[in-house]
Amino acid sequence: MTDRQRRTFSFFRLFRRDNARPARIAVAMLALISGGAGPAPKSHWVASWGASASAPREEARMRKSSLVFSNQTVREIVHLSLGGPAIRVRFSNAFGGRPLEIGAAHVALRASGSAIQASTDRALTFGGARGIWIPPNAVVASDPVALGVPPGSDVAISIFFPHEAGGAGIHYLAQQTSYVGDGDATGAASMERAREIHSWVFLAGVDVSGTPGASAIAFFGDSRIDGDGSTPNANHRWPDFLAKRLAERGLPRGVVNAGIIGNRILHDAPAGAVELGVSGLARFDRDVLDVPGVKYVVVLEGIVDIGLPGTEYAPASEAVSVEDLIAGMTQLAERAHRRGLKAFVATQLPFRDANSIPGIFSPEKDAKRRALNEWIRSSHVFDGVIDFDKVTRDPAQPDRLRPDWDCGDHIHPNDAGYQAMAEAVDVALFK
Repeated sequence: MTDRQRRTFSFFRLFRRDNARPARIAVAMLALISGGAGPAPKSHWVASWGASASAPREEARMRKSSLVFSNQTVREIVHLSLGGPAIRVRFSNAFGGRPLEIGAAHVALRASGSAIQASTDRALTFGGARGIWIPPNAVVASDPVALGVPPGSDVAISIFFPHEAGGAGIHYLAQQTSYVGDGDATGAASMERAREIHSWVFLAGVDVSGTPGASAIAFFGDSRIDGDGSTPNANHRWPDFLAKRLAERGLPRGVVNAGIIGNRILHDAPAGAVELGVSGLARFDRDVLDVPGVKYVVVLEGIVDIGLPGTEYAPASEAVSVEDLIAGMTQLAERAHRRGLKAFVATQLPFRDANSIPGIFSPEKDAKRRALNEWIRSSHVFDGVIDFDKVTRDPAQPDRLRPDWDCGDHIHPNDAGYQAMAEAVDVALFK
């Protein structure tokens, strides 16, 4: 076994045995930085950003995808919610068919585009090593680094892949531009002549060292969580707008977007559209319950279960009843409660004449939506209800989105609609 392999093995053993140890390391680092003037305040790791992964498309498996990299650096831009004096990055090889080699990685506050604020650049290490091998389907956390990050800041995470890497840990609808350059450019001030990508790859989350009262909220669901219809590079998903409201009120809550475009509670993505993710029931542990510091979950999912069957993407045999969806949602609430989380649920937005996928809407499907909403409002299975149906429907035609909040496909809100959704949420739910 080489020295590097021994260091990697020791890191995995340490991480499995004591997840709290990195937090203690961060506290020790902060005490050293303060000059030893006194004990550092107690802190713990809280997710400030996250993304849920889907499986690779066939072209990635065939090594023909723009999301396959070799002797290249990927600089990914993410928008934090909660700030803190130290951070760590979690890297994902979810759905990977083979080990993933990270040759080097850096983190910094972004200036603009691919440029970073050079004074904030920090090299990431893994058990003290510059790089790491990540087994298939595993997630690993970097060592902590002392880097003060303000709430609502953009962070650049630069990852160097010395050999071919691809087809794992992909979040397809990033609504954010990231950059790919040749060679090891992890410490470069900017990436000239870089090509752009619009998915996040190999990232699970960014955690900050939070105060004792800090915790995270996971927003779990489909494209209405993921921000489809919002302006790219603007962070105008409704959880982003809500994160700003929480920060303005001094509530130390990390906001983790666990949405996946086209996701369903009860069925995995069809073979020809793997970007829609595995079922909500299958991914709930990884994307919610195992997220550092999570204390709350908000569920907005079910409309794709209702609308997708009978279209080109899913057979009619995958049609679900309202009772099926109630059973699935009840499972999510019960699993959250067993972990001590507060679980909230949102009503399904209207979607009459939705045209993003031919056949996704029908009067019969809308009847299921309305019946599901009635159960959501009256069941008390969750700890509270956020009534987005009431907020977003057209007063003149309640089965349609308000025209001024419709991105144009009659199922996804635009920026103004997402902002209205965030403003309708009672922040006292998360106190």
